[in-house]
Amino acid sequence: MNTQRKADLLQKRRWRIRKKVQGTAARPRLCVRFTTKHIYAQAINDDAGTTLAFLSSLDKELRAKKLAANLNGAKELGVAFAAKAKAAGIESVVFDRAGAPYHGKVKVFADAAREGGLVF
Repeated sequence: MNTQRKADLLQKRRWRIRKKVQGTAARPRLCVRFTTKHIYAQAINDDAGTTLAFLSSLDKELRAKKLAANLNGAKELGVAFAAKAKAAGIESVVFDRAGAPYHGKVKVFADAAREGGLVF
Protein backbone atom coordinates (compact mmCIF):
# COMPACT_ATOMS: atom_id res chain seq x y z
CA MET A 1 0.00 0.00 0.00
CA ASN A 2 1.48 3.36 -0.95
CA THR A 3 1.98 6.10 1.60
CA GLN A 4 -0.67 8.45 0.16
CA ARG A 5 -3.37 5.78 0.42
CA LYS A 6 -2.27 4.99 3.97
CA ALA A 7 -2.48 8.66 4.95
CA ASP A 8 -5.94 8.97 3.38
CA LEU A 9 -7.23 5.98 5.33
CA LEU A 10 -5.81 7.39 8.58
CA GLN A 11 -7.52 10.73 7.93
CA LYS A 12 -10.84 9.00 7.28
CA ARG A 13 -10.51 7.12 10.59
CA ARG A 14 -9.82 10.42 12.39
CA TRP A 15 -12.91 12.03 10.88
CA ARG A 16 -15.05 9.02 11.77
CA ILE A 17 -13.87 9.20 15.39
CA ARG A 18 -14.25 12.98 15.62
CA LYS A 19 -17.92 12.75 14.55
CA LYS A 20 -18.59 10.89 17.79
CA VAL A 21 -16.02 12.37 20.20
CA GLN A 22 -16.60 15.98 21.25
CA GLY A 23 -14.83 17.89 24.04
CA THR A 24 -16.46 20.51 26.25
CA ALA A 25 -15.23 22.78 29.02
CA ALA A 26 -16.48 20.35 31.67
CA ARG A 27 -15.13 17.28 29.88
CA PRO A 28 -12.41 18.11 27.34
CA ARG A 29 -11.16 15.80 24.61
CA LEU A 30 -7.83 14.12 25.42
CA CYS A 31 -6.13 13.71 22.06
CA VAL A 32 -2.97 11.59 21.94
CA ARG A 33 -0.72 11.34 18.89
CA PHE A 34 2.28 9.06 18.46
CA THR A 35 4.92 9.76 15.84
CA THR A 36 7.93 7.58 15.21
CA LYS A 37 10.02 9.52 17.76
CA HIS A 38 7.71 11.51 20.03
CA ILE A 39 4.38 11.52 21.85
CA TYR A 40 1.98 14.48 21.97
CA ALA A 41 -1.07 14.79 24.23
CA GLN A 42 -3.49 17.66 24.71
CA ALA A 43 -6.82 18.37 26.36
CA ILE A 44 -9.06 20.34 23.99
CA ASN A 45 -12.28 22.27 24.55
CA ASP A 46 -13.98 21.90 21.15
CA ASP A 47 -16.79 24.33 22.02
CA ALA A 48 -14.37 27.25 22.40
CA GLY A 49 -11.64 25.79 20.15
CA THR A 50 -8.95 26.07 22.83
CA THR A 51 -6.28 23.81 24.24
CA LEU A 52 -6.53 23.52 28.03
CA ALA A 53 -3.44 21.40 28.71
CA PHE A 54 -0.60 20.20 26.49
CA LEU A 55 2.36 17.89 27.11
CA SER A 56 4.78 16.13 24.82
CA SER A 57 7.94 14.11 25.07
CA LEU A 58 9.75 17.28 23.91
CA ASP A 59 8.92 19.09 27.18
CA LYS A 60 11.94 20.31 29.17
CA GLU A 61 11.38 18.07 32.20
CA LEU A 62 10.65 15.01 30.08
CA ARG A 63 13.38 15.63 27.53
CA ALA A 64 16.00 14.87 30.20
CA LYS A 65 14.44 11.40 30.59
CA LYS A 66 14.79 10.81 26.81
CA LEU A 67 11.29 9.43 26.38
CA ALA A 68 10.72 7.51 23.16
CA ALA A 69 7.44 6.69 21.45
CA ASN A 70 7.28 3.22 22.98
CA LEU A 71 5.42 1.52 25.83
CA ASN A 72 7.67 2.92 28.58
CA GLY A 73 7.48 6.44 27.19
CA ALA A 74 3.70 6.19 26.85
CA LYS A 75 3.34 5.13 30.47
CA GLU A 76 5.52 7.95 31.84
CA LEU A 77 3.88 10.58 29.65
CA GLY A 78 0.39 9.35 30.62
CA VAL A 79 1.11 9.79 34.32
CA ALA A 80 2.77 13.18 33.72
CA PHE A 81 -0.12 14.38 31.58
CA ALA A 82 -2.66 13.34 34.21
CA ALA A 83 -0.76 15.37 36.82
CA LYS A 84 -0.63 18.42 34.53
CA ALA A 85 -4.33 18.11 33.69
CA LYS A 86 -5.26 17.81 37.37
CA ALA A 87 -3.24 20.97 38.05
CA ALA A 88 -5.23 22.72 35.29
CA GLY A 89 -8.48 21.65 36.97
CA ILE A 90 -9.40 18.84 34.58
CA GLU A 91 -10.93 15.80 36.28
CA SER A 92 -12.76 14.01 33.48
CA VAL A 93 -11.92 13.66 29.77
CA VAL A 94 -13.14 12.05 26.55
CA PHE A 95 -10.38 9.96 24.95
CA ASP A 96 -9.47 10.58 21.30
CA ARG A 97 -6.96 8.08 19.93
CA ALA A 98 -6.46 10.09 16.68
CA GLY A 99 -7.12 7.16 14.37
CA ALA A 100 -4.68 4.78 16.05
CA PRO A 101 -5.94 1.36 17.13
CA TYR A 102 -6.67 1.06 20.86
CA HIS A 103 -3.92 -1.36 21.84
CA GLY A 104 -0.21 -1.21 22.58
CA LYS A 105 1.10 2.32 23.17
CA VAL A 106 -2.30 3.97 23.04
CA LYS A 107 -3.79 1.59 25.62
CA VAL A 108 -0.76 1.95 27.92
CA PHE A 109 -1.04 5.76 27.72
CA ALA A 110 -4.76 5.64 28.54
CA ASP A 111 -4.25 3.25 31.48
CA ALA A 112 -1.44 5.42 32.86
CA ALA A 113 -3.62 8.54 32.61
CA ARG A 114 -6.36 6.69 34.49
CA GLU A 115 -3.84 5.70 37.18
CA GLY A 116 -2.82 9.36 37.40
CA GLY A 117 -6.39 10.28 38.34
CA LEU A 118 -8.18 11.18 35.10
CA VAL A 119 -11.68 9.76 34.59
CA PHE A 120 -12.51 8.58 31.06
